[in-house]
Amino acid sequence: MIQDFFPGEEEGGLRIDKYLSQAAEGLSRSYIQKLLKEGRVLADGRPVKASFQVEEDMRITLDVPEAVQPDIEPEPMDLDILYEDEDVILINKPKGMVVHPAAGHYSHTLVNGLLYHCRGQLSGINGVMRPGIVHRIDKDTTGVIIACKNDVAHASIAAQLKEHSVTRRYQAIVHGNMKEETGTIDSPIGRHPTERKKMCAGLPGGRRAVTHYQVLRQLKQYAYVECRLETGRTHQIRVHMASIHHPLLGDSVYGPAKCPISGLEGQTLHAGVLGFVHPRTGEYMEFSAPLPDYFSHLLKILG
Repeated sequence: MIQDFFPGEEEGGLRIDKYLSQAAEGLSRSYIQKLLKEGRVLADGRPVKASFQVEEDMRITLDVPEAVQPDIEPEPMDLDILYEDEDVILINKPKGMVVHPAAGHYSHTLVNGLLYHCRGQLSGINGVMRPGIVHRIDKDTTGVIIACKNDVAHASIAAQLKEHSVTRRYQAIVHGNMKEETGTIDSPIGRHPTERKKMCAGLPGGRRAVTHYQVLRQLKQYAYVECRLETGRTHQIRVHMASIHHPLLGDSVYGPAKCPISGLEGQTLHAGVLGFVHPRTGEYMEFSAPLPDYFSHLLKILG
């Protein structure tokens, strides 16, 4: 895809890699530098280096190659199916399973298993990499996730998610005893300004994010809590709980780098309940997944 850019007066003198990282939506500065090395960036018709300084009204031509998507193969898997009909399927996702293929994870994902089980009967709205996927939960988060078998069902569930009418309740173990038994965290979430793989709460320009929490049990050095999502931002519960100084146990990204529990991998977070209006019948349906064994064991030893 070829795009043309014309720097304004205030942008004159900027390095071209910096200018394009601001002007070209969705492209990182490192990726733009790669395109510059490949000769895919022209300034007034001639290739330039990353250090080249742009000038006002200069024509910058950017040639971004089309992404090549790998073939995603169906794989037989022992999926824990909570419910299934002609429109939707609900899975109890285990810890360690990636939801959809991405760089480094093109096999053994939930999508691979769904493609095999559903024999191609999955919605196509999110493209070939995410067939049927209307929302996601993190690799190390367990619990209920819904996939859609056709585009009508997908559009219906996506609209309910956008309207915040889907019931989503999560259980988590967080560091420290909590003074307030219940509370609401209403703090916008956006991409971390310096660590691009992380999200951050309270950022100007972030998307509104609301998490309601309730303490289910105070443990010795931790708390067992239930979080209800009003919105669904990336890493929302993990980011919000860390923002009030109660990061999730096992979360090395937003909590302590070294986990205090030997052998625990990833955050202790379980998508326990998912409720929605069925796209065909109009009936409200709610499904729950039991706590995984590792989580129940932690509650016993930490209590």
